[in-house]
Amino acid sequence: MSLQSTLDQIMRLSVALFLPVLAALAACAPVEPPRLGPDGRPLPKLYRIGEQDPGEVQYRMLDAMNALRQARGAQPLQLDPFLNAAAATHARDMAVQNRPWHFGSDGSSPLDRVKRAGYPGMMLGENISETYETELETLSAWMQVGDTRAVILDPNARHMGFAWYQEPSGKIWWTLVTGG
Repeated sequence: MSLQSTLDQIMRLSVALFLPVLAALAACAPVEPPRLGPDGRPLPKLYRIGEQDPGEVQYRMLDAMNALRQARGAQPLQLDPFLNAAAATHARDMAVQNRPWHFGSDGSSPLDRVKRAGYPGMMLGENISETYETELETLSAWMQVGDTRAVILDPNARHMGFAWYQEPSGKIWWTLVTGG
């Protein structure tokens, strides 16, 4: 037997013995219990949206909304760049104002912002949120309230814009705009 084949066998044996030891040590790592808030419920984990994620986040929301709409017999929506721009403008402006509401710091309404963004259709609805939750958790919360659920399921809607602004603290300002 050559020296090289002996060394190869020793390496294989070392790896075969070392991997189970590593797995056993990993299983012994302490598991940190969830942190609880004053209400006794687990605190949410920070949801950080990376610079490479915008398309993924928008399409996850679009797919989820279209699944909800399909279940109610409504036509699917398409993302619209003009509505996305109007939503992004308002999400950022809400963060600047530090309050979730439908009016811009310049007094603009959702209709004004959609028109300014160049959307050729009619603006139908706007949902907003200030949260640390994901887009799908936010959609779920919107579905629990009649007014915001009506915006999502509006049978006249054909387009949507969806955007957000995330503060360094992790707080997210979400804006959804629909049009037809």
